[in-house]
Amino acid sequence: MKLKMRYFALIVVSVLFLSPQYKAIAQTTGVGAGVIVGAPTGINLKFWTSSINAFDVVLGWANNGEWTRFNDGYVYYYTQSYFHVHADYLWHDFNVIRTTQRLPLYYGVGFQFDSGNMLATDFGVRGVVGLDWMPYSTPLDVFLEVAPVLYVVPSAGLGVDAGIGARFFFH
Repeated sequence: MKLKMRYFALIVVSVLFLSPQYKAIAQTTGVGAGVIVGAPTGINLKFWTSSINAFDVVLGWANNGEWTRFNDGYVYYYTQSYFHVHADYLWHDFNVIRTTQRLPLYYGVGFQFDSGNMLATDFGVRGVVGLDWMPYSTPLDVFLEVAPVLYVVPSAGLGVDAGIGARFFFH
């Protein structure tokens, strides 16, 4: 059974990479799909609108953890998972870091929405700064980003998101 699954996966990957309707293209055009790990963790989509601008959307989850002392005197750490979505509009600057690689610094602004069990639904405005490595002759990119968040609903507050991820770009 495992051997059949491996052959099936190999065929699917081959069709995706070799089929003209799913042709992989450079990282500064088209749509990229991948994952981000950190706070949040989830599915990442990037939609290029020009050679330097893009929309970046994440659907995922994050954890809110804290230390608590219970009645027995012991201290416990527990986490609460919650649904997370954010969308940012990005600008890429390819000239900040001088290297033979394509390594743009990107920055942008967007919004964030969180909702979950035991967590009040919140909405915030984000700023984001990141570094994107775009190897030549591949449809892949790898990124690292940090995003301060100003929560405005249900009350004002500050937060920070950070993550690392990778995407595969399609035509």
